[in-house]
Amino acid sequence: MSGYNLSRRRAITVIGVGAGISLLPLDRPSRGAAPLYQWNGTSLGSPSHVLLSHPSREAAARAMARCAEEIERLERIFGLYRGDSEITRLNRDGRIASPSSDLICVLSECSRLSALSGGAFDVTVQPLWDAYAAHFFASRSRPAGGPDPRAIAAAVRLVDWQQVNFGPGEVVLGRPGMGLTLNGIAQGYVADRIIGILRDCGFGSAFADLGHSELFALGLHPTERPWRVGLADPRQPANVAITADLLDCSLCTSGGYGTRFEPSGKYHHLFVPGTGQSASHYIAVSVFSQRAMVADALSTALYVAPPDRSRELLAGYPGASALVTRPDGTMERLPG
Repeated sequence: MSGYNLSRRRAITVIGVGAGISLLPLDRPSRGAAPLYQWNGTSLGSPSHVLLSHPSREAAARAMARCAEEIERLERIFGLYRGDSEITRLNRDGRIASPSSDLICVLSECSRLSALSGGAFDVTVQPLWDAYAAHFFASRSRPAGGPDPRAIAAAVRLVDWQQVNFGPGEVVLGRPGMGLTLNGIAQGYVADRIIGILRDCGFGSAFADLGHSELFALGLHPTERPWRVGLADPRQPANVAITADLLDCSLCTSGGYGTRFEPSGKYHHLFVPGTGQSASHYIAVSVFSQRAMVADALSTALYVAPPDRSRELLAGYPGASALVTRPDGTMERLPG
């Protein structure tokens, strides 16, 4: 049976905590258990690793090689900082012909969630990122306040998910100057693809950690227990607030503390599309789902959308649930 269990566990330091999640130290496999192999690399520019339990080193190595090849293939589609990727060419030229089926699949899910969230989830916020980055990173001195309201207003005019027109033949951005970022969904899609490859190869015990914020646990840990992970305390990210046991389940976390433009965290990368301001209802949102792409996108949508839309959003994805953390540190578990 797939799913997860939560337990509270505070003040546990975990090395390598990124934007919300890190793998807790693993127990040694019991006698007779299959060894655990690890692949380390990057996925969409973020440090990532895949753990795989199997008796055969050769079989594990072949599977890991297939996973690495798939990540590289998807980098050529979704890599925002690769000059040859589909997303980069789309942002540069405003259109691309013959898009990959992967890009169409992700854009279709984006469109569905954008409609369901009333536009709170919007992949056309790249101009807002550009405006904030230009303001905060243009000089060595850190500005005291946010970007010029005129710059934000100009960027907001370029944000409109309904202006992304796509089909098998081409993808077209409806306004000059628009830009997409799929950072709020593509990593989850990559995780689903990796787990799919391992399942197809017959593996029943694996764990994918992409960027310390998108996780997928396949089967049981070699010690015959669920995979245990820790969710960082958003106010003190070196500490773990909650542990979760995952079994055939993905977990993705979004938090403004993951990418701050300045130390206070008031200005961060999770923007409200209609205002251009950084969302402030929550300081972290974690979503559990059997599909990592859903967990990834929903965690972003829930973080940005008004709280009174949360249950409606979750209801659109049966089986998904969330754990939200408010600015005062209180947590609430939201069922789907």
